[in-house]
Amino acid sequence: MTTTIPAAPPAPRTPRGRGGLPRRLLRGPAADPAWARPALLALLTATGVAYLWGLGASGWANAFYSAAVQAGATSWKAFFFGSSDAAGAITVDKPPAALWPMTLTARVFGVNTWSILVPQALMGVATVAALHAAVRRRFPAWAALLAGAALAVTPVAALMFRFNNPDALLVLLLTLGAYAALRAQESASTRWLLLAAALTGTGFLAKMLQAFLVVPVFALVYLLAAPAPLRRRLWQLAAAGGVLLASAGWWVAAVALVPASARPYIGGSQHDSVLELALGYNGLGRLNGEETGGLGNLDQDAGWGRMFGPVIGGQISWLLPAALLLLAAGLWATRRAPRTDPARAALALWGGWLLLTAAVFSWMQGIFHEYYTVALAPAIAALTGMGAALLWERRRTPGAAAVLSATVALTALWAYVLLGRSPDWHPWLAPAVAAAGLLAAAGLAAVRLLRGPVLAAAAALAVLAGLAGPAAYAAETVRTPHTGAIVTAGPATSTGFGPGRGARGGGPGRAGPGGWARGPGGPPPQGPGTTGRMPAGPRTGGRPGAAGPGGGPGGGPGGLLNAGTPDAAVTSALNAGAASYTWVAAAVGSNTAAGYQLATSRPVMAVGGFNGTDPAPTLAEFQRLARQGRIHYFVGGDRGQAGARTRGTGSGSDAAQRITAWVAANYTPATVGGTVLYDLTPGAG
Repeated sequence: MTTTIPAAPPAPRTPRGRGGLPRRLLRGPAADPAWARPALLALLTATGVAYLWGLGASGWANAFYSAAVQAGATSWKAFFFGSSDAAGAITVDKPPAALWPMTLTARVFGVNTWSILVPQALMGVATVAALHAAVRRRFPAWAALLAGAALAVTPVAALMFRFNNPDALLVLLLTLGAYAALRAQESASTRWLLLAAALTGTGFLAKMLQAFLVVPVFALVYLLAAPAPLRRRLWQLAAAGGVLLASAGWWVAAVALVPASARPYIGGSQHDSVLELALGYNGLGRLNGEETGGLGNLDQDAGWGRMFGPVIGGQISWLLPAALLLLAAGLWATRRAPRTDPARAALALWGGWLLLTAAVFSWMQGIFHEYYTVALAPAIAALTGMGAALLWERRRTPGAAAVLSATVALTALWAYVLLGRSPDWHPWLAPAVAAAGLLAAAGLAAVRLLRGPVLAAAAALAVLAGLAGPAAYAAETVRTPHTGAIVTAGPATSTGFGPGRGARGGGPGRAGPGGWARGPGGPPPQGPGTTGRMPAGPRTGGRPGAAGPGGGPGGGPGGLLNAGTPDAAVTSALNAGAASYTWVAAAVGSNTAAGYQLATSRPVMAVGGFNGTDPAPTLAEFQRLARQGRIHYFVGGDRGQAGARTRGTGSGSDAAQRITAWVAANYTPATVGGTVLYDLTPGAG
């Protein structure tokens, strides 16, 4: 049988009047089953509760971005450019779009954990809703609910929609873009195609070139499957390309038109250039391992098995084998459908998203972090729901029944493997999931003989077995605070440096927050949040306030990947007379600076950007600012001194090292609350 599932007919108009709108919202289209809309509302409500639960425990989460939110809530100029501080010394190493929703809520409700993280959680709920709508266009209501639930319980999704990295906005925009692309394909709609391009282009302003991984897939699916003459499809795609470039490039053009002296330095670049940041540091350099300031080629686990690896597997791969199998089965089932068949087009779009993005993630030669895989979650969830619907429609045929059974069994056995990597964490769960899955698989193998409640029970057991493992991991993720630049979901694993209890993060100094890879000078693996892929080296994370070698200045609380909390005496000293200074302090590295800035709510200069390799400011610029009395203190400590020296030997700038040495040679250190401070007030040196 090769017919495809028809689209749901449009809902009849509900007469306007008393109770009309609430009824439409609660009941949904008249063609839908009575349970469909209430079930969707229940799914979205449960997702919202899970993603909002206990957010306050994560504190500032990724302080690097929280400090930028604080800056943007104070200064509209910092808001527009994504500056790390309100005085505009340097930007974060990403475009600012992901900061804007958080900053706007912070302007209304104040700068706090909830105002920063609630927008991320709401983006998660919106992403589930968008995915449900996309699948529901051509598949039954239960398939759309299955897809939405699969996305909601994906562990890495539960992590990143409760965290303030750029990935939440990126995934929401790409999912909305996929929905618009599918709407465009159905009727060759120019309007929907341009909207898909605009949404995807805006994703560039969240995480740069990663957003463009789906562009070839969207374009190819439309070109091959849209119901319009070839000439029309070509000019529509040309127009969409223009919209894509405009939506992605308007901010880049605006930054280029503003003189460098009138804006912050572009963090993550060596020449104060957004294009360099996009094409090099956040672009091709992340694929070949040659990004400026990088640690070189750290591709020890690159290959087809990376997505199933010791830590990454538990983040994203629970339903990955099922999605791949169902994709192949779905394409085979629709092989004789017309060129414009929407169901096959949907399979091709989500399948192309999954295969291309997973291939790039698996084989990229630069440094890779586990949480990037959240970009795969919508595609895996969509393919799971759509593929299950196609096979269920054909369940009376031997081939479809066999594939359904094999999919459930494979999913259950893979969950058993993943759960076995955390043998001390709910040890009963792995055998229970495996047993339930194999029992459901046996029932589906005989699905042609089952009827009524027995058939429904087999299907329900299959869904339960498939989602129980990731849901348990997601629940563990929800109940555990996460802080720092590098975070992972779920419990600790025995086959890798999985996350531990409490504040999750830390990890090797190999990647910047929200980026594809990071620069040199980071600490070696330190336990929670690491993957054990980086060779051991000198530890640069120091205890708060410790003096560096030779008594030189540097980091202060926190480290390369985490911000610390300053002592109350330090905060008081920095706030004293703060109105007389542009920056109450300067510190090497963005996370060190972020800790002081969030504690004082005053601008703190991040010397050298995230990891101290950016030439911002130069030594001459820093000397000029110090002599003008615009910087009050330079923060000392072993992390900054050791880090600046180590970073100076890499391919990035050694400006931070030179500034550190100049401060040490010209100013007298004083210890306040266990932290070394250098008073840069003119005449104090």
